[in-house]
Amino acid sequence: MDRFYEDNNDVSAIFFDLDNTLIQTRKGDSKACNKMVEVLEHKYGLHRETACESATTFLRAFRARPDDDTFAVDEWPTHLWRNSLPKNYRHIAKHVSEEWLKLRFHYLTLTPDVIHLLETLREDYLLGLITNGPSRAQWQKIERLGLRKYFDCLLVSGDLPWEKPDQNIFLEACKLLGVEARTCIMVGDKLETDIKGGKEAELGGTVWIPLHSDEMESDLPDFTIQKVTELPEVLPNSPKMKRSAQTSKIC
Repeated sequence: MDRFYEDNNDVSAIFFDLDNTLIQTRKGDSKACNKMVEVLEHKYGLHRETACESATTFLRAFRARPDDDTFAVDEWPTHLWRNSLPKNYRHIAKHVSEEWLKLRFHYLTLTPDVIHLLETLREDYLLGLITNGPSRAQWQKIERLGLRKYFDCLLVSGDLPWEKPDQNIFLEACKLLGVEARTCIMVGDKLETDIKGGKEAELGGTVWIPLHSDEMESDLPDFTIQKVTELPEVLPNSPKMKRSAQTSKIC
């Protein structure tokens, strides 16, 4: 497999998408809701068909709108569960939501191989996290999963005037890290945001991780890999810029 920059000297920073790149958000949320079917059936006495319908309705609504700032961040899922459960079970919505949140973050936790990847890369590169989404919802994931310590810069579109694929969000990350766009790589699962945006910002390279194995190949990314832990296969062996111990910027 080819690598970026044959001279091995030009990559200084790597930007990662969050959802379905570093953490398997869609799979994790689905697993949590599948488990909640069992909880609703065995702990709360719902018929299995009704439990499945409630969990499916909740997940559909949550994916469509993961946050609503008229509610406290943990109250929004409770509201969605209340609307998803049968009327005679809506009084358990708060307890159900609490159990779902525990399960959700259990399934979203960084796997050991991804932790090893980030820790290893950070010895040689500056690392940035650039994620689209509502501010509170994304920061809740960042904090609950303990992601701050792996990155030199974290950008959430909900805090900013732009979101991917707007080139400005990538250029803001470059500015905060003090690097040139041409020396940065963007890694993500969405062609229309991560890859297109990285190209428009004139980053040095883009790496696409298709969410589904049957997604059509594209000429847009510089590289396509099947999972994030394959990233070292396309990176230089001896990067020029080592991570400075003094550099640690949180956006």
